[in-house]
Amino acid sequence: MKQLQRTSRLRTAAVGALTVCGALVLSACGSDDNSGGSGSETSKAAGNISCGGEGKLLASGSSAQKNAMDVWTQTYQSACDTTQLNYKPTGSGAGIQEFLQGKTAFAGSDSALEPGEVAKSKKVCKGGQAVDLPMVGGPIAVTYNLEGVDDLVLDAETLAEIFDSKITKWNDPAIKKLNPDAKLPSTKIQAFHRSDESGTTDNFTKYLNTAAPGSWKHEPAKAWAGKGGQGADGSSGIATNVKQNDGAIGYAELSYATGNDLNTVKLDTGAKEPVEATTGNASKAIADAKVVGQGKDLALELNYKTQAESAYPIVLATYEIVCDQGNKKETLAATKSFLKYTASEDGQKALAEKGYAPIPEEIITKVRSTIDGLK
Repeated sequence: MKQLQRTSRLRTAAVGALTVCGALVLSACGSDDNSGGSGSETSKAAGNISCGGEGKLLASGSSAQKNAMDVWTQTYQSACDTTQLNYKPTGSGAGIQEFLQGKTAFAGSDSALEPGEVAKSKKVCKGGQAVDLPMVGGPIAVTYNLEGVDDLVLDAETLAEIFDSKITKWNDPAIKKLNPDAKLPSTKIQAFHRSDESGTTDNFTKYLNTAAPGSWKHEPAKAWAGKGGQGADGSSGIATNVKQNDGAIGYAELSYATGNDLNTVKLDTGAKEPVEATTGNASKAIADAKVVGQGKDLALELNYKTQAESAYPIVLATYEIVCDQGNKKETLAATKSFLKYTASEDGQKALAEKGYAPIPEEIITKVRSTIDGLK
């Protein structure tokens, strides 16, 4: 019964989780029917796509958007079969480096470019520079596996001390205080973090540093800086390790939690009720974001300290990073065509069905305008 209740709750949080395809060539994922929608829905969306270019389009980076990329690529290539898109979910840090080395047409990153990276991009973007285009939003779910506990509430301070190895047992007084009715065992906490440089880690630690500065002293970064814990490669690695180990806790995008049938932590944010990690709750936090990028750059500033009712504050925005000018002639048409689709109404609508939060209309409108002007 508990298992059925947990499954029902998670499916409410995000309808139809995707199966994570291990292939690097996303077109090969189509045979696993990761679309989650009917063939007619895919065909309808594909019919609205304006194709451009042909050949291979290489991209890499954020694993957070991997499930979104699977859906987008399946739909896009059903309409544009002359373009083969290869997206490697190598992690944000690796994706940015490959882009700056001129190996890819665009990169996916869960963190906006740093000033030094923008400066380096001018060598690749002849006559221009790289810009951040927010394309995917969503909650970073704190997943856990604890026998006998299917409903768990934590706050920023407690999370910070768990992931910094200051709280090491599940029956710690701080956790008991937040969960007075739960039967918490003395099981050792196994905290899993990303071993690769990750924008998910950057956003998660920004939340800890912003919402619990007294408990999390480390500067936010793509590379993990907390004490202790165990590393795992990619969001899929986090989800797999949490699922396999009683007493485990980790952080990953919501689609990885739902896809692996994992419990997720509710956050005590100071609102009247603890907040669950859902697409709708994340959208309320993302809607509070501000564009802080200059010119064509659309980097966002997220509000990790929101106490608004039902607003889930551990969120991220994944950017597609591309040259505003100086894109390679052989891939420019395909790049613009694909990104136009992902930013379109159809492309954004597909996200909500997969555990992601569409980018707010005011922001995505600016993204579409910038894509139209890519050169």
